[in-house]
Amino acid sequence: MKTALRVRSALLRMLVRPGMGCSIRLISRVLSIAAIFAPLCNGQTVEKVAPPAAKQQAKPSETAKPAETEKNAAQIELLETKYRFESNGDSRKEVHARVRINNELGVRQFARLNFDFNRSFQSVEIPLVRVTHTSGGVQDILPSAITDNPNPAVVDAPAYQDVRVKSVRVLGIQPGDLLEYRVITATTHHPLAPDFWLEHTFDRAGIVSEEHFEIDLPASRRVQLHVATQYAHTIDESENSKEARVAYRWIHPKPKTPTPALHHSLSESQVTDLSSISSSSEADVVLSTFEGWSNLSTALGRSLNVPMSPSPEIAAKAKQLTGSLSAPSEQLAAVYDFVSKSVRTIDLPLGSTGFRLRPPAEILAASSAIPEEKCALLSALAWAIHIPAATALAPSRTYSTHDLALPSVFTRALVVSRLEKTSLWLDPVLEVAPFGAISAALRGKPAFLLAPPSDIQFFENIPSTLPYPSTQRVSVDSAIAIDGKLTAKVKYALRGDNELLLRVAFHQTPRDKWREIAQLLAISDGFRGEITRVTASDPYVTNEPFQVEYEISQPKFVDWSRKLVRIPALLPAPGLPEASSPATGSAGQKSIDLGTPLEIDLEATVQLPEETAAQAPIGTSVERDYATFSSKYGVMNAEYPAKNLTITASRKLRFIAQEIPAARAGDLRAFLHAVQADQTQLFTLQRTTSPEK
Repeated sequence: MKTALRVRSALLRMLVRPGMGCSIRLISRVLSIAAIFAPLCNGQTVEKVAPPAAKQQAKPSETAKPAETEKNAAQIELLETKYRFESNGDSRKEVHARVRINNELGVRQFARLNFDFNRSFQSVEIPLVRVTHTSGGVQDILPSAITDNPNPAVVDAPAYQDVRVKSVRVLGIQPGDLLEYRVITATTHHPLAPDFWLEHTFDRAGIVSEEHFEIDLPASRRVQLHVATQYAHTIDESENSKEARVAYRWIHPKPKTPTPALHHSLSESQVTDLSSISSSSEADVVLSTFEGWSNLSTALGRSLNVPMSPSPEIAAKAKQLTGSLSAPSEQLAAVYDFVSKSVRTIDLPLGSTGFRLRPPAEILAASSAIPEEKCALLSALAWAIHIPAATALAPSRTYSTHDLALPSVFTRALVVSRLEKTSLWLDPVLEVAPFGAISAALRGKPAFLLAPPSDIQFFENIPSTLPYPSTQRVSVDSAIAIDGKLTAKVKYALRGDNELLLRVAFHQTPRDKWREIAQLLAISDGFRGEITRVTASDPYVTNEPFQVEYEISQPKFVDWSRKLVRIPALLPAPGLPEASSPATGSAGQKSIDLGTPLEIDLEATVQLPEETAAQAPIGTSVERDYATFSSKYGVMNAEYPAKNLTITASRKLRFIAQEIPAARAGDLRAFLHAVQADQTQLFTLQRTTSPEK
């Protein structure tokens, strides 16, 4: 519930839980610099997640929403996608697209088409890439323009060279031209075969003028199919001497005279139509051959679960790491620190290798691993010291046992350990996450357990709080010169969610780019000027608060020629919800989420030039059982105006409870109003002598 003011980034709202406090506004821009999380899948198709039949998607066009220009950069006039699945799990995907290039931005977006695949079980063919120029000429792209290279994330990781990108360089394309291409992806012997699955979403933003989608299935396989009710489809059943098949076809948007949908019994084809069953999936068409979560757990467990009896290499390493440590929590923290910090993360999306992992001993020797392998290594080391641990998969949205079982809904791998009758959740992938820290975007949501404690409990909620107190301390030491210039030194000491995000940002950003992060941090907190210096503590030192310090200067901060000068307290605004937010006590809401309990301490001093008088505002104090706020403002040496005066300001905000009843929404609004009113108070400054000319 507790978010910072003026947060505009949807990415931020997705990655950061409410309750983050001050400086939260910087995170969305910092993420763009640091590339903290795996790249989003871009594609000419509008699938949310590619099934094992076709991991590739054309890049770099993002078809989820129109480009933010007066005219869309490109318009997909026709998009045809056809899937054919075989009873043994093999598949073929064929995509045919015609794209109208509207402007120079579209030229840049489609100058190169990229298709991801894994050559250990997939192949990609591009039989057609053609440009029809507005002048009437036709240009076929030659095979020499097609390249096949390792995914950029695995260039320096020989173990993952099968994860590749096939690219087509499209030369000579201009605004107004029509680009047409066809790409075929074949999948054979997928690690999870004979099962297969699919998610597909039709374009709703108007980028695709006409979309055709087809799924061709063997009638011998029992398939669970969910189709959004607004998308009517046709069904064709055919039978030849080899195999009976069933084909589903969609056209979107619907033509003016659509073909009536056929609704007849499919008992012979053994296809289960789940259109009438609610699903939390965001996709319009969802297909899976997994009969339930038990089947999926068994299939994934064959690769992701590790043996309880460790290999000699794993046992020796675990003994070396734990040494004389006797407490299980200390032992687990030691092996976690090793896997998190010493094993380099190869940043591939979950499932890029088909959930096929190397043995833990091989991962240990390589000192680099994909997210799933880091979790497997951590689990193996934990078992070696007799601490139960297993991989858990976090979905991109809320999922439950009532939904279709399919691997594509999972985006993050975690480790859950049963330590002293409690569940401890760990994320070794980020490399600099403190022990027990889980991303705010995942906390409180269910995760899929590959080794459930019972036969039916496949989902367990990730704890909604951190295992240590969350604090944010900011100090600002500044001075205003006789010419009106402001110089300030700002220091942050963070523990909690913002700490994790900033650790990753500074860890993954080159040192010569740190000034850019500090500049965004300063702007987000209302400070203007030029960053002259920035330092940060070691992101790997995770048992202490993460510290960032920068120096900033702003010419002409005040105009001393005025009789009275009013300035605010030079402090970041602590994060608060909008007092009139609909989420605050909205109808039907049983409770109001205040986020992780958090302590925010803000302090500032401003040294004034000689011959300056100052008057401070009156502080505020508000106390509730769920939160408290207090502020103090003062003037040091006020009785000696001929000397340098120093104005001081401090604000303390405590969120004690994680939630309150919705019936107390009015009381919460009153509390927030008092805090916001205090933030508008100003210091009054006055020169006792005329400013120098």
